Amino acid sequence: MRSHLALSFLCILFTAASLPAQQQNTPRIGFVYPAGGRQGSTVEITLGGQYLDGVSKAYVSGTGVTASIVEHVKPLNPRDFQLLQDKQRELLEKRAASRGTSATRPTWTAEDEKALAEVRAKLATFVRRPSSPAIAESVTVQLKLTPDAPPGQRELRLACQRGLTNPLPFYVDQLPEFSEKPTARAGEATTGVMANEMSITLPAIVNGQIGPGGVDRARFTASKGQQLVAVVNARSLIPYIADAVPGWFQAVLTLRDSKGREIAFADDRFFNPDPVLYCRIPEDGQYTLEIRDAIYRGREDFVYRITIGELPYITGIFPLGGPANASTTVQLSGWNLPVSTLTPSARWAGLRSIFVERGGLISNQAPFAVDTLPERPEQEPNNRRDAAQAVAMPVIVNGRIDQPGDVDMYRIEGRQGAQIVAEVMARRLNSPLDSVLTLTDDSGRQLALNDDHEDKAAGLLTHHADSMLQFSLPADGTYFVCLGDTQNKGGSEYAYRLRISAPRPDFELRVVPSSVTIRPGSGASLTVYALRRDGYAGEIELSLKDAPAGFSLSGKIPADKDQAKLTLNGPRDGSGRVLSLTVQGKGRSQGRELVKVAVPADDMMQAFAYRHLVPARELMVLVQERGLWGALRR
Repeated sequence: MRSHLALSFLCILFTAASLPAQQQNTPRIGFVYPAGGRQGSTVEITLGGQYLDGVSKAYVSGTGVTASIVEHVKPLNPRDFQLLQDKQRELLEKRAASRGTSATRPTWTAEDEKALAEVRAKLATFVRRPSSPAIAESVTVQLKLTPDAPPGQRELRLACQRGLTNPLPFYVDQLPEFSEKPTARAGEATTGVMANEMSITLPAIVNGQIGPGGVDRARFTASKGQQLVAVVNARSLIPYIADAVPGWFQAVLTLRDSKGREIAFADDRFFNPDPVLYCRIPEDGQYTLEIRDAIYRGREDFVYRITIGELPYITGIFPLGGPANASTTVQLSGWNLPVSTLTPSARWAGLRSIFVERGGLISNQAPFAVDTLPERPEQEPNNRRDAAQAVAMPVIVNGRIDQPGDVDMYRIEGRQGAQIVAEVMARRLNSPLDSVLTLTDDSGRQLALNDDHEDKAAGLLTHHADSMLQFSLPADGTYFVCLGDTQNKGGSEYAYRLRISAPRPDFELRVVPSSVTIRPGSGASLTVYALRRDGYAGEIELSLKDAPAGFSLSGKIPADKDQAKLTLNGPRDGSGRVLSLTVQGKGRSQGRELVKVAVPADDMMQAFAYRHLVPARELMVLVQERGLWGALRR
């Protein structure tokens, strides 16, 4: 990690000192286990978190899932522990006295025996140093999934006395599910090496939690020639863990045969920390899939889901996008795919997904970018100045760095004083390319260079490997844009989209947090971030879109500013309702109005120091009941 240990501790102290008490005591959940269930099933899940007193409801986005609270367990604090010890001593003294010979000896009753057992059970949960205070409490929730519940990722939140928690993912899936028992309950430290093993049948989804030093194993029977794919969801379940380095569960997979020999191994999938393992089974027999943390860490929030079977899986697409109002033939690469090409079409510019289905199993989703600019394919050879491909601005070029050491060069004509933007879309579209861009004049003199350009809209990226440069041309003439890989790597999956154009001033919005709690007749604070692109510097007017009765929000992000704090005002009645709101922003650029919907997000910390705006699906608002707010104030 880039930060030193001293810096990490300073960041912790600064963060704790700078947060007001109200924010510090906001209810939060740190993990959900298991993080999914099968259509038509009833599943009990455990949520670990903090400040969950008075939890009353659980909310799952989408349809087909109903939730009910079963239990809330909170670990003892030292004062409660001492009071329970005193109570246990009194009960033990009473039991001892009841066995004496005195005529006035007390009577030991069944109620006393029950009380002693309850005290001992509570004392057994006391841990002086829990694995993490942020996940020390637990809530058990029962979920009922209808047979027709739409499969896919949902968001799960809890409504507590202090308000609405942050969301975490919960998946509705179609395959049989296998789950190990939870590693611990609230207040029970996970100490020592944890080892869990289960038998499964393929295809399946395996759920587990990795304890300290733990290795989990799933045994199954497979046949020769089967093309087995195992896909891990771990970091994708909990994107950032504030007090862990590197800041997420870094899972690794190993496949072993019946003699314990390793026949396949997977860690990262290119830059994605969640591994994907592929293996053509060599012979009939028993096999074991192992999962562990790369450096043998473990805790209750090291949660995983492994989908395993002869799954369709897309490893790459080309091109990575296409023009709006047109169809694009896309080449697919991967495992167990039913087709080698698709022809998607899209009317609007933006990001969409490509997937395939085989035998009722749906593949992973590959991002596909749609734009309004003219598009051209790369034409080889173009790795030298005298062979540079001529392109006319504006243009998007779809290309590949198709072998190690390859570079692609493009020749453009420009006018003095003209602004040029060259931007690569690759890592943000799941390409492993780590691009570098160079702009030179006709004599070969370097005018501009960029390796990594941070895109704050890509909240799940920790290495912003896409390049972007913006430059004012010094004279009329010929210029060259050169694109390569900083590590001199290449291959068929190293695809890119290169935009070369005049600036297109624009912006995106993020609204934080994604879960808001409002007192009756009062308001709550929101922060709206402006992610400005291509030099957009105008002010942005903010408001609610199609706001329900009683809700209001207005304000602006001033010109050249990146954020604004606003107050979301709610209705006067304390109904206890939870509903979804939409924040939008309006600005003007080059004579046209820009209207953008703010993407809900949460400001999450990674590994003590780094902060990211992680997108959520909905901005959810809880209007507290008057009785709840009054009880909380008392």
